[in-house]
Amino acid sequence: MDIKDRSILYLLQQDARMSTNEIAERVHLSATACWKRIQHMQESGLIRRQVCLVDPLKAGLGLTVFISVKTNRHHMDWADKFALGVRDMPEVMEFYRMTGDIDYLLKVVVPDIVAFDGVYKKLTRVAELYDVSSSFSMEEIKCTSALPLDYL
Repeated sequence: MDIKDRSILYLLQQDARMSTNEIAERVHLSATACWKRIQHMQESGLIRRQVCLVDPLKAGLGLTVFISVKTNRHHMDWADKFALGVRDMPEVMEFYRMTGDIDYLLKVVVPDIVAFDGVYKKLTRVAELYDVSSSFSMEEIKCTSALPLDYL
């Protein structure tokens, strides 16, 4: 991974629709050399996929909720059942197993409180939970999918 690769990744994280020719020009490579670098990053798994980011408000999804889950069951059967059930919920955008006071953290995006109530009910049917706490986002201050590449 060199400065050219980091520059290519930086540009792709900003706009994955950018043509290989445009990227090559910006990083001072030939189009073929740039294409080969991108292909290598895709084949190695460094670039997992390219997606389209949709504006949640324009899509009618104006409510973001962070759900903290505590469990008193820490065996693999329960964890597997919970993970599989939550992964199948399209409203769950992010899902993490945590250290500290909470066991799991979920980011949920829905149109309104009625839809959130439906998600909450589905969540409580997936597996037995000890405590579920929800926090509603008042304002999105920063949201990015671009990773900090200076550490590569």
